[in-house]
Amino acid sequence: MSTLQRTMHRIEETEELDRFARPLSSAGQKAVRPRLIRNLLSGTYIGHPAHPPLTDVPIGAWSMSAMLDAMGGPESEPAADLLVKIGLISALPAALTGLNDWSDTIGKDRRIGYVHALANSASLTLYAASAAARARGKRGMGKALGFAGLGMLAVGGYLGGHLAYAKGVNVNRTAWQQEPEDWTPVLADEQLGEGEHRTADANGVEILLYRKDGKVYAIAATCSHMGGPLGEGAISDDCVTCPWHGSTFRFADGGIEHGPASSPQPCYETRIKDGRIELRIPPPEIMTKEDAERARMGDATPLVRAPST
Repeated sequence: MSTLQRTMHRIEETEELDRFARPLSSAGQKAVRPRLIRNLLSGTYIGHPAHPPLTDVPIGAWSMSAMLDAMGGPESEPAADLLVKIGLISALPAALTGLNDWSDTIGKDRRIGYVHALANSASLTLYAASAAARARGKRGMGKALGFAGLGMLAVGGYLGGHLAYAKGVNVNRTAWQQEPEDWTPVLADEQLGEGEHRTADANGVEILLYRKDGKVYAIAATCSHMGGPLGEGAISDDCVTCPWHGSTFRFADGGIEHGPASSPQPCYETRIKDGRIELRIPPPEIMTKEDAERARMGDATPLVRAPST
């Protein structure tokens, strides 16, 4: 392993970090428990986690400030100072969304996330000190503190990248499922009673089935948020709640009623044939040549759904 990889491994195995990370994570979970706060911070309303794009603003502002400090003359000093302040202001929502996401992690992921937060907090502190020094006219000190803050920001960024790309934290856990495109039998019709739910296998994909008023609904049984088992979740108001972090999904369309999930559950068409429940992913809507020509001429003709097989 490379030096950086060995460092990540050491952090992941340092159980002493749990003394500090565990209570902070518990406090974070309590703070974001209200539904509106949870959904906003999780990115439920925008369709993907809110934290990553929000970090771009302070990273961009502080990076450009460092460039102006290093290469610009006296005329660039007001812009560099302004960018430091923009970074400080924009760091707050980035930190809050990061705390929300991190509060759902455990074990090795939580330890890496804790050190990630420490590095970013150190960067924020250094930039706050840099802004104060600049305001007092101590530009040399302000620049030095800014460069130190940028260094800590790079450390925090590397740790964040490790969480996202090496550990797969907070990525859509259903994105790579090979969903059945053809009608696939999964369960005998008699095995799913009214108001009951069951998990079943559809060519290697775990499916959650639910019957209400005679209709069978089917969504992916693996929670898109962190991979929780929806089959073990509570059913209420035609929704299922993940037992791990409380994400709640509608059976009708897989949509999200409550975060922290930001990606809806894959939802399937169902039918009863020869006494067995069959399902498939809904076929894509296609545009015929005639539809395409009408659209080209400005006719807003609805798309035509591909014929069922």
